[in-house]
Amino acid sequence: MPYADNDGVSLYYEVDGGPEDADAPSRGGGPDGEDPETVALVEGLGYGRWMWNWQRDRLVDEGYRVVVWDNRGAGDSDAPEGPYSVAEMASDLDAVLADVGVDRAHVVGASMGGMIAQQYALDYDRAASLGLLCTSHGGDEAYDLPPETQARMFDVPEDADEREAIRYKMQPAMTEAFWNANDDLVSDIVDWRLDSDASDAAREAQAAGVMAFDSSDRLDEIDVPVLVAHGTADEVLPVENADLLHGKLPNSQLAIFEGGPHLFFVERADELNDRLLAFLDHV
Repeated sequence: MPYADNDGVSLYYEVDGGPEDADAPSRGGGPDGEDPETVALVEGLGYGRWMWNWQRDRLVDEGYRVVVWDNRGAGDSDAPEGPYSVAEMASDLDAVLADVGVDRAHVVGASMGGMIAQQYALDYDRAASLGLLCTSHGGDEAYDLPPETQARMFDVPEDADEREAIRYKMQPAMTEAFWNANDDLVSDIVDWRLDSDASDAAREAQAAGVMAFDSSDRLDEIDVPVLVAHGTADEVLPVENADLLHGKLPNSQLAIFEGGPHLFFVERADELNDRLLAFLDHV
């Protein structure tokens, strides 16, 4: 099991595709395609690497090497005492990519992961492009979690067990139609979350970084190509945040998914993957 070390914090990661994967196609720069382009995927608040189950295989099938990892506090990575900062979590990503031996990577982050991706592009020089999904630049200008969603996340019925609590808090991140039609998948996601999501303390440590994050006055420093993608029915981070990001980034494309919820990369995976790959293929 591969781990990277960042100042004593052990970070678990996995690599799909690339020269070590003989069955994977390669989109590479070497004469035999042995040096494929790398896509690093960065999770949202509290989530483990299961979050990218809908993107990993498609990216590998298209010839990319894919790096997935657990943010500090989640999955198989260490959970040091918090609070954490987004800058610390961006430094974790750099430690992972250095351990993999990657000089350049397309960095794709969702929600909190999109904040980490922004910070990474500001602090390090490995990012070839960014994919910012359902995220925000933070700060006073950003559109925050709507009060009704916040109330649901903190008003779990007292008699709910652990599984029921996760389902209750997660429902605003999906559309009602998808939720009702995919009970087996929702149950699988609950299982994955029980197995690998951050503990309450680690989640709070990550959340402290999200609350303090504000890249709004530095976005003009990010000169790599950026895809900003968001769903119009996002009840966690409203879609207006995508407009703010797109307006402040000097080299961005905007992809709006009509009716897409916060977890639109799950519900609308094929559409999102097509759009992401079209972006990656041309940067």
